[in-house]
Amino acid sequence: MSKVLVIFLDGIGIGEKDPVKNPFFSRPFKFINEIFGETPHLENQFMNKDKFCLFPVDPLMGVEGIPQSGTGQASILCGVNAPEIIGQHFGPFPHSRLIPVIRENNLFAELKNAGKKVCFANAYPQRFFDYLNSGKRRIGVFARSIFESKIAFNGENEVRSGKALTAEITNRVWREKLGYNLKVISPRKAANNLLNIATENDFTLYEFFLTDHLGHSRIKEQFDVVTSTLDKFLFYILSNIPPGITILICSDHGNFEDLSIKKHTFNPALTITAGDSADSIAGSIRKLYDIKDAIKSILI
Repeated sequence: MSKVLVIFLDGIGIGEKDPVKNPFFSRPFKFINEIFGETPHLENQFMNKDKFCLFPVDPLMGVEGIPQSGTGQASILCGVNAPEIIGQHFGPFPHSRLIPVIRENNLFAELKNAGKKVCFANAYPQRFFDYLNSGKRRIGVFARSIFESKIAFNGENEVRSGKALTAEITNRVWREKLGYNLKVISPRKAANNLLNIATENDFTLYEFFLTDHLGHSRIKEQFDVVTSTLDKFLFYILSNIPPGITILICSDHGNFEDLSIKKHTFNPALTITAGDSADSIAGSIRKLYDIKDAIKSILI
């Protein structure tokens, strides 16, 4: 039975074929161009090459308004139409009415209860643990799912041992901004670490949120280093998939693909499947809430 590695990229959609708006057309991204031979856009949303599939996923799910992270991520991880449940798109954190849904329906908990070995590969600095210990719980959907599932969060020790990744992939921010005495590693090394983690677990998920920050123009001065790091990281992973691993790269809404605005878009979410079950799960995912069952079809 195949193992699954999900790489979640916050705020990446399929946008216009416009190099002024869309950075996928103003600079090369090897994880797309060299894998598929072309770049997706609104007039060319589906690509298939060998065991690689690229396709759009609907983040609106029949609910009016601009898609948001809280409801989008809850839909992905819980297999429900989260904006329909609360009557609106909501974010960036989960709406209070979605907390019981996350507690009961998140994929980490379901797989754990089914006897599967699961891993949330992100690591958190000490200030995150201090925040939780203060009793505060305003955290994102993925972290909330781990908390509600009573799974231990990764920290500095797991980063040092290669068992977890920092949010920016290479440890750079932890070293330069947070004061940790950590070696900055290459995107290739980080990618290899994540692939090793994925081979040791039935289900692994890694969350990368800096793409959404770039879309909101929050860290414009870091655009080149963030995009270059991410591209090298994803290209290595897609070029070195171990036997028995299915890769799913997904997002919750558009943003990064249209830098002419500083808010989310109505564009379909960019999704890539690769490896063992790439074709079968690509054919079963049309809306964000389809992703959970597609993953379960491989693992259970």
